[in-house]
Amino acid sequence: MSRKEHVIKEVYADSIAEEMGIEPGDALLRINDKEIGDVFDYRYFIKDEYVEVLIRKADGEEWLLEVDKEYDDDLGVSFENELMSDYRSCSNKCIFCFIDQMPPGMRDNLYFKDDDSRLSFLQGNYITMTNMSDEDVERIVRMQLAPINISVQTTNPALRCQMLHNRFAGEKLKYLDRLYEGHVEMNGQIVCCKGVNDGEELRRSITDLMKYLPFMRSVSVVPAGITRYRDGLYPIPLFTKEEAGGVIDLIESFQPECFARFGLHFIHASDEFYILAERDFPEEERYDGYIQLENGVGMMRLFREEFAEAFATAAHGVKYHVQKHRVKRTVTVATGKLAFSTLQEFAKQMMEAYPGLTIRVFAIRNDFFGETITVTGLITGQDLIAQLKESQERGAALGEALLISAVMLRSGEQVFLDDVTIPQVEEALGLRVVVVESSGQDFVDAVLDREYRMDRANEQVVYVKAFERER
Repeated sequence: MSRKEHVIKEVYADSIAEEMGIEPGDALLRINDKEIGDVFDYRYFIKDEYVEVLIRKADGEEWLLEVDKEYDDDLGVSFENELMSDYRSCSNKCIFCFIDQMPPGMRDNLYFKDDDSRLSFLQGNYITMTNMSDEDVERIVRMQLAPINISVQTTNPALRCQMLHNRFAGEKLKYLDRLYEGHVEMNGQIVCCKGVNDGEELRRSITDLMKYLPFMRSVSVVPAGITRYRDGLYPIPLFTKEEAGGVIDLIESFQPECFARFGLHFIHASDEFYILAERDFPEEERYDGYIQLENGVGMMRLFREEFAEAFATAAHGVKYHVQKHRVKRTVTVATGKLAFSTLQEFAKQMMEAYPGLTIRVFAIRNDFFGETITVTGLITGQDLIAQLKESQERGAALGEALLISAVMLRSGEQVFLDDVTIPQVEEALGLRVVVVESSGQDFVDAVLDREYRMDRANEQVVYVKAFERER
């Protein structure tokens, strides 16, 4: 009978694995004489202070390594297959599924629907629990793998079956009870579809989910993303300004009780609802430490707070040794429509503080997916090029650099969702592209073309030119 093996892709510097002589290409066979089925097993069995690790070297020789370490210390390796087993695909056909609304002809991996509890633990993905078994849930409880992020959508079992097009979707809600009983930390998500799970259905879901506090730490309510590729799909209308305000009012009506009882505001509307309703974002304290930041909840509030602090520092010269009369540059900032007004406000403040600075903020219309998609992260390279090139042809001076958010790009790469690359954008527009991380400090630094580092010897902040590289 063949043994399951997991090929090591990388060994981290100064790690236990490096010290023990483990190399890329070696295979992990067993830990404490137990076969490793997947990443959950690996994370669980490697925790102990003493472990025996069976490795097969590239030449076929097997090493049994005895490792004394701190509890929770990892070997310091990554594997060719991150999950150490096959990925679990989604078995649903949700009425709001974004992948079903993708245009044809894109990369194959963009059409893959994952619904894997291990990705929830590792990467923060949201899962529906529809392809989980009792054994899967018991393993999560036993190993205390958390947090687990759950796409609830509704606590009405019959409605959940309809929304997910899965006859088992309603009964799988029972796993929430088991995770709660097992004290497993959870976060929830409700993709809110107008006329389906909003209104009284949303009220019911919030009320039902409150019983899982404090182990369910937060629940986000986000509007369904609607592209122009919905032929033959369930009709989902967009929320109006007034309706978005109604969703916010309902959500905020639960927050005082949740906070009084558990110290958590618990239920949160995404930034999109506040922008659509033309309301200011909640104060920072109401986001409970930004638990659901990656889900678009509190991102704009955090961005505003970070910008205010960074701008005050720059404008008053507390750390920035920037002579204002020397700041003479024009830059273009490209963003989605949702963030446009915020960035325009930031640009106005900076230009008032630095008279020689010109910041042109462009809201990029999403022609690729349709104008109903307004988030920055789904802007494509082709839309960026076409609309800025059109502005150039009309006489707009884009300046010396184009600032774009890192969320437009594939993680760790210089490639947009449509496979257009940063060099292609630079060549088409004839200006340098600067990729800016999603923080207010990074935005201020990028606009001023400054970066700073701490000079430890002299205990002072030293500023240098940033983003200088060959075209």
